Amino acid sequence: MKDIQITRRRFVQASSAAAALALMGTGGCGMKGSDRAVKIVVVGGGAAGLGMSARLVRLLKNAQITLIDPAERQFYQPGFTLIGSGVYRNPNKVWRRQADCIPEGVKWVKQAVTELDPAKNTVTVAGGAVYPYDFLVLTPGIQCNWEAIEGLSYKTLGEGNVHSIYDFEGAQKTWKAVQAFVEKGGRGVFADTYTKHKCGGAPKKICLLTEHLSRKRGMRDSLKFDFFTASKQLYDVPLFTPRLEQIYKERSVSINTRMRIKGVDTAAKKVHFIRTETIKREVPDPQTLGAVKAVDEVVTTPVVEEYDFLHLAPPQSAPDFVRQAGLGWTEGSLAAEAWVMVDKGTLVHKKFANIVSLGDVAGIPTSKTSAAVRKQIPVAVRNLIALIEGREPEAIYDGYAACPIVTDYGHVLMAEFDYDKKPKISFPLSLLDMSRERRIAWFLKVYVLKPLYFYGMIPGYW
Repeated sequence: MKDIQITRRRFVQASSAAAALALMGTGGCGMKGSDRAVKIVVVGGGAAGLGMSARLVRLLKNAQITLIDPAERQFYQPGFTLIGSGVYRNPNKVWRRQADCIPEGVKWVKQAVTELDPAKNTVTVAGGAVYPYDFLVLTPGIQCNWEAIEGLSYKTLGEGNVHSIYDFEGAQKTWKAVQAFVEKGGRGVFADTYTKHKCGGAPKKICLLTEHLSRKRGMRDSLKFDFFTASKQLYDVPLFTPRLEQIYKERSVSINTRMRIKGVDTAAKKVHFIRTETIKREVPDPQTLGAVKAVDEVVTTPVVEEYDFLHLAPPQSAPDFVRQAGLGWTEGSLAAEAWVMVDKGTLVHKKFANIVSLGDVAGIPTSKTSAAVRKQIPVAVRNLIALIEGREPEAIYDGYAACPIVTDYGHVLMAEFDYDKKPKISFPLSLLDMSRERRIAWFLKVYVLKPLYFYGMIPGYW
């Protein structure tokens, strides 16, 4: 055991050293800035907004940069899964004071945005103050729509043993409930949601971690685990899907696809789903007399499932002010939740060329993860500077995203991929077969990524 501890310590030290080296020479070094006097408003102070602000303030010598965000605290949200599973026993380790995260030289307006007017180039905040801009960085993140699930609201989260790690307080309640569920036994139902949502792997992670906890505590035989997804398959990245499905099978966790959560009866402990299926149906062909043709027909069936413990992901969308400003997609799969209509390569708005948008709110066909944001930031910075200088944006984001799917207490299936769902494995992990869960990826997830977030990513160095 002592040898293992030494190995762990050396791993963390080596990873930290490698990370420190990676920080050098980044954050705008080698990137040409601009001396033009412009007003830039950054809406949203999460990973994308802070990372953009930090780099821009170093590169734009005469710019006035205003960041608008009402938050008191900056959360490392990937840590919520680790709080909900008991890996992080001190939840206060996943946040910092927002005031300590605002880059020097950036004006912080601690208010919520109430209105965007892209035609007038203005942002209005609660209280009525109006902030004009020459260029807008739109990074407000995601809005969790808890009330879109019948019988549920943010305030009632936890009642009827309904829990979610998509919230700081909710993650803490989840850990308490997970322990009680494992001790008592029963049926655990774990569900994702029908909208695009941040960290699509999170519902899968908490399911597998809870299952593994039951084994560690010798209670597995008294519990049943069922996973419900609104998608047509458990995961959609070919390199990693087979192993993930195999893990679920090995651990006797059922996979139920095309199941969209509709509502919860917390008193009766019943969750209501809508099963969606597409079938072929023959109809008369208007082009040919007496002929028929096959058409797709969507059939929905209500399904009710009983549970003892329920974990769910809330439906998610762009904030209301984004939709109201007409900045979201108006057609296609990204329109319903009003994700911002940007070019998926340049991250520049397709209608308003003085707006760049990135992070969870961006309407692009990739996963909404902090790893994706990290790769989007330098692209958005380069292209914004090009726009300021009157040039065409040329930097291209390839859709890189990463999802560390925690499969048990000690292993992670590190999924890295691009827009085409092709693997984009980072060095030195590329030296290994990453189609399987790895212990080294667990150490990255648990020990390395959080400090890199606070000391590398949001200050604009990584």
